[in-house]
Amino acid sequence: MVFLYGFALLAGLASAIEPGQNAGLAKAFAQPLLAGVVSLVISIATLALIMLVMGRYGWPGMERLAQVPWWAWLGGVLSAILAVAQLYVSKKIGAASFLGLIVTAGVVTSVLLDHFGLVGFKVHEASVWRLLGGVLMIGGVGLVARF
Repeated sequence: MVFLYGFALLAGLASAIEPGQNAGLAKAFAQPLLAGVVSLVISIATLALIMLVMGRYGWPGMERLAQVPWWAWLGGVLSAILAVAQLYVSKKIGAASFLGLIVTAGVVTSVLLDHFGLVGFKVHEASVWRLLGGVLMIGGVGLVARF
């Protein structure tokens, strides 16, 4: 279980570094959207390599594909939106403000997703403490962005 928390921390570090990398690629290419495509192609290649190393490759059958909820197919759209935000917004507002906004929006949205049990999450009520945590994060990102 500790490994999972460590991996989540590693993902957090990556989410702070990646916008700068993608923005640097966009600047070098002078084509931000092409840089986004290159970044996503590298992501796909990395995932494919991990699948091979872990022996977790193969395509699911039609029966399994038919069970996928409609909204689950839209994750790629959200990844593209995140990539475009990294390419066009991160350098303009700075790493701390950019990541603070992303993390805060993610936490506040996650509290709502948990509360209503949306997109496959189990219901986890939005207690006063969870709501207070979201409010404090909003205040924190406001301070980071202002100062």
